[in-house]
Amino acid sequence: MQTTAVEPSRDCSLCPRLHDFIALWREREPSWFNAPVPTFLPPEGEDAVRFLIVGLAPGLRGANRTGRPFTGDYAGDLLYETLIRFGLARGRFEARPDDSLELIQTAITNAVRCVPPENKPVGAEINTCRTFLKPTIGRFKNLQAVLTLGTIAHQSTVRALGGRVAAHPFRHGGRQEIGGVTVFSSYHCSRYNTNTGRLTTEMFVSVFSEVAEFLAK
Repeated sequence: MQTTAVEPSRDCSLCPRLHDFIALWREREPSWFNAPVPTFLPPEGEDAVRFLIVGLAPGLRGANRTGRPFTGDYAGDLLYETLIRFGLARGRFEARPDDSLELIQTAITNAVRCVPPENKPVGAEINTCRTFLKPTIGRFKNLQAVLTLGTIAHQSTVRALGGRVAAHPFRHGGRQEIGGVTVFSSYHCSRYNTNTGRLTTEMFVSVFSEVAEFLAK
């Protein structure tokens, strides 16, 4: 169940660089999704969402190819395995949007909806796409917790919630109250972060353990 009012259109051109980059990949790989990636919702819809995960942006051969956040690259393997482990997803994750995976009281979105060159959005693109992040957060009337993956996602979420970045800095394992919700933060579950040891599976699981404990109260 997707609501389109707070999602960018398939041909959104608010960020010219990202729009042109997607146009290039539509020519190269016409079978790919190649469009702003919509928020992934549980089958019960947005009113069931108590927990929102905010990532950075779609990966070129991940969500940009498949059309579902964190689907098709390594980051999704770790994320969805952990969600299933803590009862926040069910089914089998097979890295494609038509697998049997379903979220439970959880939604997943990105701070920037379009794939950026070299996975690096610029400040203007992050700010522009916040016009979608803010109403995305606002659509979940039963939202209690948000998990931000990485500094950019964290800072954009803080701003979307009406907070000041200086007052709510990013740190792995952080937990802060902002705009009426509890914001948890983790290093992004990218292959680069796990390969370099910045983020271990144990560190990631620890953050989710705290989130799960909070949601269970």
